[in-house]
Formats: sequence, structure tokens, C-alpha cells
Amino acid sequence: MRTAVCSIALNTQSRDDHAGQRPPNTSKTWRRRHRGRRTEGGAAARRRWNMAEKSKVVSIPDKLSVRELAELLDVSPIEVMKMLISSGIMANINQTVDYDTAAIVATDLGFEIEQELPPEVEELEEVPRPAEPAAIPEEVPLREMYAQEAAEDLKARPPVVTVLGHVNHGKTSLLDYIRHTNVVAGEAGGITQHTGAYQVEHAGKKVTFIDTPGHEAFTAMRARGAQVTDIAVLVVAADDGVMPQTKEAIDHARAANVPIVVAINKIDKRGADPEGVKKQLADVGLTVEDWGGHTIAVPVSAKEGTGVDTLLDMILLVSEMSDIRANPDRPAMGTVIEGKLDRSRGPSATLLVQNGTLSVGDDVVIGEIYGRIRAMFDDAGKRIDSAPPSFPAVVLGLSDVPQAGDVFRVVSDDKTARELAAEKAEEKEAARQAPVRALSLEDIYAQIKAGAVKEFNVILKADVQGALEPVVNSLQQLGDQNLKVRIIHQGIGSITESDVSLAIASEAIVIGFNVGVEPIARTMAETEGVEIRTYRVIYKLVEDIDKALKGMLEPVYEDIVIGHAEVRAVFRAAKLGRVAGVYVEDGSIQRDARARVLRDGEEVFDGKLASLKRFTDDVDEVPAGQECGVGLQGFSEFQEGDSLEVYRRERVA
Repeated sequence: MRTAVCSIALNTQSRDDHAGQRPPNTSKTWRRRHRGRRTEGGAAARRRWNMAEKSKVVSIPDKLSVRELAELLDVSPIEVMKMLISSGIMANINQTVDYDTAAIVATDLGFEIEQELPPEVEELEEVPRPAEPAAIPEEVPLREMYAQEAAEDLKARPPVVTVLGHVNHGKTSLLDYIRHTNVVAGEAGGITQHTGAYQVEHAGKKVTFIDTPGHEAFTAMRARGAQVTDIAVLVVAADDGVMPQTKEAIDHARAANVPIVVAINKIDKRGADPEGVKKQLADVGLTVEDWGGHTIAVPVSAKEGTGVDTLLDMILLVSEMSDIRANPDRPAMGTVIEGKLDRSRGPSATLLVQNGTLSVGDDVVIGEIYGRIRAMFDDAGKRIDSAPPSFPAVVLGLSDVPQAGDVFRVVSDDKTARELAAEKAEEKEAARQAPVRALSLEDIYAQIKAGAVKEFNVILKADVQGALEPVVNSLQQLGDQNLKVRIIHQGIGSITESDVSLAIASEAIVIGFNVGVEPIARTMAETEGVEIRTYRVIYKLVEDIDKALKGMLEPVYEDIVIGHAEVRAVFRAAKLGRVAGVYVEDGSIQRDARARVLRDGEEVFDGKLASLKRFTDDVDEVPAGQECGVGLQGFSEFQEGDSLEVYRRERVA
């Protein structure tokens, strides 16, 4: 079985979005500097080629692709690409290199070379050739935490990898195989503990894996502000293919703007169909290299270990091309991967260092939590003194248990840590009391005018595929050159907690067509302020989005009656004037509700409650069967016998 080889291009763009290609560096200066150079990849290849039966003379044409060069030299395209990369050339498997570049690679592999002369042909008018696809999409900006670092202070760090995919496609088995066969040197025999992250070593280089339960956890961390993952490995079973959770994982990885490497797992099983999987991947926008695309796809067997080394090679190769760097010589900052309470040791947390170096004795602040690192361990339970960038360390000494996705940073001293934690606690309490407000449809136009929104992010769910497609097509026709509707995820079925989590992380609105909302998703959306809109008619759905884009959408509210009360006495209050002493007949009266005053069946006032008291105490709610005092904003003309209809005004669209 032939293993697909990597393209340097990352999967953060579609295969057609490749403007601004960087061509291979084949200048004369580069050739003089590198002619006869021996790279590490070349040395390894020469050792394999120390065989008398192999021909040492090759004829090289003026131009050929990396794939053709590898076939000509009878070596893996990966080997050729590594040699090109080590020499400063960015080339994917389908990219063309010239004679001089190919000759240097062949020479490094121990070949004698001769130039293949082109056949004589009739001179024809030259026809312009289409542009080559770009090898690398536009570089993603470094994360905010690196923004103030001087370039000379940044050094290469290990990539941080998250493994995603459909349930039972072998994510855990793949991680287990990688971990138990690639332990970092010196850690063999250590007691493995669950830390949420661990580091392995391959080909002399380290890779950090985040062990999350799935793409929901991956996105939940993003929703809390964490930007952890450098590379996403998408596991797809060769005997099952692309499934609904596979598509969700792809959308979550794309929304996070991280490159995707596909591991086609279970190739050892009867009924495995890697080529069928590649077709399905192409259908969802991940066209693999040997189909002419730019997606790295490696057939593997987590059970037998087949292809796992190649997968790790590809991860390291993508890491090199992504220029993953950090400054180890500064106070540490990073993200909480996992937190728990240990009965004997107190609060502990797995901290992923993303910049700087974390050391025992450092004072840290994590939101409203603070502490001094009094002990630190690696994922094997071995005590360590410091943790460099991309290292996951288990720490002790915190004031409380932090949540996954919280950001930590080292500060100058304990006093500063306590002050910052106290400020954060005050901010959190103020935010808790303030009304939750997320990006809503009527907010969009104002943000467009301010230049704050360029894409309108939508998560779309429908009951059947036949309904989903026309909705997608209609939404994609909306907007103009300044604002586009971006559907970051679409799927079949009810709106789930995962959809809401992705909406939080991506500042998106969730739209459902002929589907319901799962209770846990609705609760989460209300808590986090995510707007969910459901529709039964396509034209109404499209009309609302179009109005939002044009700034004409008005919110729709519904009054929900929560209780009734009878006015039995009227009192005078110093600040409010006249207030009503009422008996709650049914439901309840709530402090933040509204009330209608009804007299002889006619409404005489409608407004907000100004006060709610039981005896002399302010209260938030009074249930049926009890008496209380009620004051209304802007109204004091109560009469005995009046009725109060208490209600809440809830937005429904």
C-alpha cells in the first residue's frame, strides 16, 4: 500500500484559495551556497542506497515535479521534500523544481547526473500556463501572547497537537500507541498518570499531544479564550469513512484556523477502503495530495502501528513549515489543560506553557486564582524544576482548582498575584450581575458601520439534507464585498451543546430550520448569551438574515405571565409614594419582572417593578399564598381591589 505524502500547504483555506504563491528559491546565489551540500535527509538516503545493484546515473530534465523527482531517484517524496525544506525551499509534492535544484538533491543522494536534452520540436506560439497552486496559504498571525516578542528572541518549540474524529474511529487507540512507543528519553518506567496532555519524542524532536474527550472539549477551551492547538489530527476509520462527528471535527478545526493532518485509521481491518475515505474527504473540502490536493493523509493502524511513524513525520514537517516559535527567556504564560482537587496535595492543575519558562517558586495568577508553584511534575509523575514552551506540567500550590481553558501567567510576586486575582474576582461578579449579551442579529449592522465585523458567522442545523442545501445556497448569496455570511458549521439534527460551544468560540449565531433545541443547549445558550433562532419557513429565515445585514431587523418579544395578585391595601412610602399591599393568588412575583394593573378588567398601567418587600425586607421573589408590598416605576394610583398581572418579557426572535 502506498502512503500518501505531505503537502506543505495547510488546511486553513480551500484548495482554490492559493493566491500569492511563494516559488522555490533557485537563485544562482542559493545554488552556489548549497551545491554539494550534504543534508541529514541526504545522509539517511545515501545509507539506504549503498547497494551495488542500484544505478548511480540519472538523467534530469529542465523541469519536473517533486513527485517525479522522487520517482526518478526511487526514494520517498517525503525524503526529497525534507531535503528541500532543510535548504530553504518550500515545495509541495505537486510543485515544479528546475534542473539545478533537482541536481543538488540527486547529488546529495549520491547520484551522478546528466541533463536530459529536450527533443527538437517545431517552434510554436507559447500558450500562457495556469499559475501553480500556492504551496503555503497566507501565514496565520502569531497569537496575541507573542505579539510583543522581538523576532530574535523567538525560538522553535514543539508543536501542540489535538486528535479529533468520530466516536470509535480509534482516537484513543492512536494516542495510546503513540504514547507508549515514543516516550521521551529518560521517562521509561515512570508511572503514567492522566494529566490531559503529554509529550513524546520522535526522530529526536518532541511533540505535545492534548488528550481531550473530543472536539466539543477542544472548542470549549477556545470559548474560554484559549488558543492551544497548533495542528489538528483528524482520525477517520478506513472501514467506516467520514461520519457526522468527522464533519463536525473538521468544522471545529477550521474555525480554530489550524492545519489538519488526516490519519486514515484501521487499514488492517477487513473491509478497509482508504481510497473511498479519500473521496469522502474530498467531498467535504479536504482533497488529499495524491488526488492533486493539499491535505496530508496518512494510512495508519493504531492496533499494529503501521504508518504511525510516518504520521509523526508529517506532524513535524507541518510544524517546521508553520514556524511554531516562542520565547523561552521570559516569565511563563499559557493555558490550563486540566484541573482537579487532590485529597492529599490540594488543588492541582496541568499547565501548558506556551511562552516563557515556568519554574518552581514562580508566582502565578489564573483568573481569580493565584498561587506559588511549590512542586511541578511531568506526565509520568517525575518531579521537575522547570517547564519550557509547549511542555505540559502538573503544578501544586494554587489557591483553588482552575478550569480547563483558563489562561495563566507568571507575575513578579505574591502580592501582585493576589491583587490581580482579587480584581478578576470583582470583574467576574460584576459580569455575573450584568445582563448577558452576545452578538445578536440586530447588533450586526452597528458593528459593520464601525468596521468591527467583516464576516457574519452562522451555525446552521436542519432536519434533512434536502432542506439544508437550499438554505446554505440562499445565505451564501447574501452580503456584499464588505460583509459575507460565513457558515462555519452545518449539520443535520437538533441544536446541541456542541453547536452552542462552537458559537461561543466563534462569535456565531445558531440557526435551526425545522429542528428543536436540546434542553442542555438552550440552558447553555441562555447562560452564555448565545442567540438561537429557529424557523419553519426558508424565506423568513433568509429575510431575517438579510435584514440583519442591512440593519433593519427588529427583535420580537413575547410576554410570559408568571403570576397574579390582588391589591388588598394601599400604603404611602417615603421614596416611592403609594405602594400596594397585595396577596399573591398564583404563580409568583419576581423583583425583576413587569406588571399590568387591571381595574374592572381594563388595563390602567403597564411597567416595571420598583420594589418588592416582605414586611421590611427587600426580596427577589414572593410565591403564591403570601402577602407582600409592591411598588411600580412611574405609578402610584393603586386602589383596593385592583389586580396585578405579573409577567416577564422574553425575546423569541
